[in-house]
Amino acid sequence: MNSPKTDAAPVPQDDPTADPVRWRILFVLIITIFMTLVGVSIVNVALPSIRIGLDASQSDLQWVLSGYALTFGVVLVGAGRAGDIMGRGGLFLIGVGIFTVSSIAAGLAPNAEWLNAARFAQGVGSGLLNPQGLGMIQHYFRGDARGRAFGYFGTAVGVSVAIGPVLGGLLIELGGPELGWRLTFLVNVPIGAAALILGLRWFPRPLIIRLPRTGSGLRSLDPVGALLLALAVLAILFPFVEHSGSALIWLLLPVGLGLVWAWVWWERRYLRLGLSPMVDLKIFSTRSYSHGITIMTLYFMGVTSVWVLVALYVQEGGGKSALESGFFGIPAALLSASAAYWAGSRVMRLGRKVVIWGLTLALVGLGLSIGVVLLHEAGLVSIWWLMASLAFVGMAQGSVISPNQTLTLADVPLDYAGSSGAIMQTGQRIGTAVGIAVITAASFYTLAATSWAMAMVTGFGLIAAVVFAALLVAIKDQRDRARLRRRAHPAHSKMPAQTLRRHFDPHSADRLRSPGSRAADSPAPARRARSRWG
Repeated sequence: MNSPKTDAAPVPQDDPTADPVRWRILFVLIITIFMTLVGVSIVNVALPSIRIGLDASQSDLQWVLSGYALTFGVVLVGAGRAGDIMGRGGLFLIGVGIFTVSSIAAGLAPNAEWLNAARFAQGVGSGLLNPQGLGMIQHYFRGDARGRAFGYFGTAVGVSVAIGPVLGGLLIELGGPELGWRLTFLVNVPIGAAALILGLRWFPRPLIIRLPRTGSGLRSLDPVGALLLALAVLAILFPFVEHSGSALIWLLLPVGLGLVWAWVWWERRYLRLGLSPMVDLKIFSTRSYSHGITIMTLYFMGVTSVWVLVALYVQEGGGKSALESGFFGIPAALLSASAAYWAGSRVMRLGRKVVIWGLTLALVGLGLSIGVVLLHEAGLVSIWWLMASLAFVGMAQGSVISPNQTLTLADVPLDYAGSSGAIMQTGQRIGTAVGIAVITAASFYTLAATSWAMAMVTGFGLIAAVVFAALLVAIKDQRDRARLRRRAHPAHSKMPAQTLRRHFDPHSADRLRSPGSRAADSPAPARRARSRWG
């Protein structure tokens, strides 16, 4: 799609970052992510009503959550690489369509088995569209504009987290135990339909997915690598999301690690053959990328469990309703949205310092929340004071997630934008699954022996330990960036790290694209590509 002319200096006609339609594209991406996140948070509130409405067992309810998480995590990286090769816009809209249709199926489900099948399909749709969204932001935005784009993205995340539980509670109150939970799925339909219509109207053409026809073209999709990684993620995630109680299920963990080793071996072999692998493993030698993935995985391993523990504590320990428990996260979510916008407009200037401040705020919020829980146990303060202490965690969320995404993907080549973003999201999924399983298990073990207050102290203490580990990684990354500035040009040692990388790093994605690369939203011809890194 040619870029319209502006009053500014002429720009290349194939430069997507000069096209004002990119902000419309971002709007479509944001409302879609908003839909998927609202859908997840609503389901958490709707589980008791689903149990009543479908006479579902505890295992059925677990799979309402776990089935979505599994399929979402399994297809992420393969979908990201497919978007890099075949075009992101078309795959994004296919993912939106699958998610929307499966939301209708879930809302009309006659039994628990049907509902869980629809949730599996929702996970596939979400796994298809999410990496395309990240890849398209990288494709259409550079520098400070990319930071602002991810800031708007983070704002949508914060608002969706705030609205989801409250909206779910209201729908259940209005519809009752039989209709209410169905409305929590059907509410996705108008949003999904709007995203499809606007995407078809605004996304660059062509949107048709063109499968490679030649043998080398098919090999560029790296189907063996995609299968190995999908099986590895499945084997690693499954023990943490399946609560059967069998010890044998944990044998899948070493199997998963073995599959990861096999995947690494295959990707290296693929590259040696002169083919374009699913993921060029040399990307992990880019410190901003490897550090960013580590920070994101640790952060999600810890902080995601905060809201699980708070919901349980407020309802079972504090006697509040599901609707009331939804209000506890509103100040945090709104501050998260505000912080994401603030941080997004400054992250390219301040670098990893924004993430360090955010992680520090998370530790402050966790410490204050432990204090509120202990004081409430002693009868000195109301449980509602948790809204104030958790507000610091909300500010942390806005200061960590979107800025870290911006910095992590800043030096990734556009040819691997989708798959690289998907690897980061896979780290988030694995971190979330491991964190919730371990931290909630430790909290329930403590609860069995003592009280809800001590269970919360145990859980929040473990979360703080994981967040502190993420903080150490962020500090190390900041020091590495300072060292890079000094080595790159002593006279410019005070320049922001991201600016210096664009000036002095020949591998910067904002400066250099890999040979033969094309616009990532139009189908690229199959090619025997050399490694982007050498």
